[in-house]
Amino acid sequence: MFNLSDNRVVTPPEYRAQPKLKFIPQRVNPFILRLAVLMLPILLRVRLRPWLPAGITEVKVTNAETLATVYQQFQAGKTRLLFAFRHSEVDDPLSIIYLFTRTLPRTARKLGISLQYPFYSHFIYDRGMTIWAGKWLGWVFSRLGGIPIHRGKKLDREAIRAARDLLINGKMPMTIAPEGATNGHSEVVSPLEPGTAQLGFWCVEDLQKAHRSEEVFIVPIGIQYYYVTPPWLKLDWLLSKLEADCDLPVQRIGKSAGEMHQDIFYQRLLDLSEYVITQMEEFYRHFYNCQFPDNHGCASDEEVLVIRLQTLLDRALQVCEQYLELQPQGNAIDRCRRIEEAGWNCIYRQDVADIQALSPFERGLADWIAHESAIRMRHMRLVESFVAVTGTYIQDKPSPERFAETTLIIFDAIARIKGIKVPHRPRLGWRRSQVIIGTPISVTQYWLTCKRDSHREYRQAVKKAVNDLTAELQIALEGMISS
Repeated sequence: MFNLSDNRVVTPPEYRAQPKLKFIPQRVNPFILRLAVLMLPILLRVRLRPWLPAGITEVKVTNAETLATVYQQFQAGKTRLLFAFRHSEVDDPLSIIYLFTRTLPRTARKLGISLQYPFYSHFIYDRGMTIWAGKWLGWVFSRLGGIPIHRGKKLDREAIRAARDLLINGKMPMTIAPEGATNGHSEVVSPLEPGTAQLGFWCVEDLQKAHRSEEVFIVPIGIQYYYVTPPWLKLDWLLSKLEADCDLPVQRIGKSAGEMHQDIFYQRLLDLSEYVITQMEEFYRHFYNCQFPDNHGCASDEEVLVIRLQTLLDRALQVCEQYLELQPQGNAIDRCRRIEEAGWNCIYRQDVADIQALSPFERGLADWIAHESAIRMRHMRLVESFVAVTGTYIQDKPSPERFAETTLIIFDAIARIKGIKVPHRPRLGWRRSQVIIGTPISVTQYWLTCKRDSHREYRQAVKKAVNDLTAELQIALEGMISS
């Protein structure tokens, strides 16, 4: 007799076919919420991996009086609120939690405004976070009042229904990041997705159907970070590490590293970028038969590097799109969303009623497709790191923050290429978080310009109004970036 059970092939869990992703309903738990508030000072100052005491020392809030006023009007039943915050990096939610749980009650007491507990907000987060970070995150976010949404071309109807219900009936406002993802640039706002404005319009329509008179506002929130002490020594160390990873000459400056060495730091970044782009061009040319132009005209070295980077990102997305049978549509962010959705459909199988009921042979084929799709999506993840990169970000303002942000983006790319699924960024030093509350934007006033049209004209008018509101929100967020 043959013993076939000894010939099993074990596929890593992240590369196996999975059941359809289930919606994670929000279940606010007062104990978990209070625990998060109590732990906030620790969470601000350390990152669990790596465990380094070099986080955020202070959160400064500008126009906090506006926040207290609009929150009072919300609790009085006069308004419904949607907060739209800048999302440049993963630490942003901590600044938002501080804003609601520390700054809001403190400012309300100062102004003599009486507010009811909890001082907090529901929030919308990317369903993919629970995939790369772990299921535990979904459990925590659920207890903190989060609504997961599956980004993509197809509407996540269950998430939208839950968000719409909370927007008109929730005891707390809603918070959302209209950029959809982090871009690693504290002073660049990525093109906003229209979902925030659309949620606002749906809220107005739902209130009208319920014969309620509350006015709907979107409140823009800017977030920006500054190093307490310029991290030139840590930057020198990190650049040396990246140079070693790329087998480039290590140009360590040492203890004298400082602002006077900006030209050297900039050249080191250019050398690293040149090396990474050249290697990736050869990789895609050799293994994926991609073509790259050799002649870039009379552009400067920096301009040529940016052109090459954008071409490289386009080819990386094409590798995903060709495998998933997608046509390139929209900008890089739009293409990433469509690739993510198609890739997830190959991994989290909506077309299979019960994954566990498949025969071993059928399960092997399903795992095969899931594995290949996961590999292709790694190309897309690489592109996501560079969607906001330009050739003039440092030249326009050679600040320690911009040097650090650019270096960390290169760190992320090299870490992902080395096979690290979730790069854990090194801490470069203590930082201050600057939060700015912008002027509330009335969604209701936008809606009033549309409601007298016929049904067909009304829908066209709403579509235009959503775009106009998104553009106004973009301008507001960009205007809150400190020069």
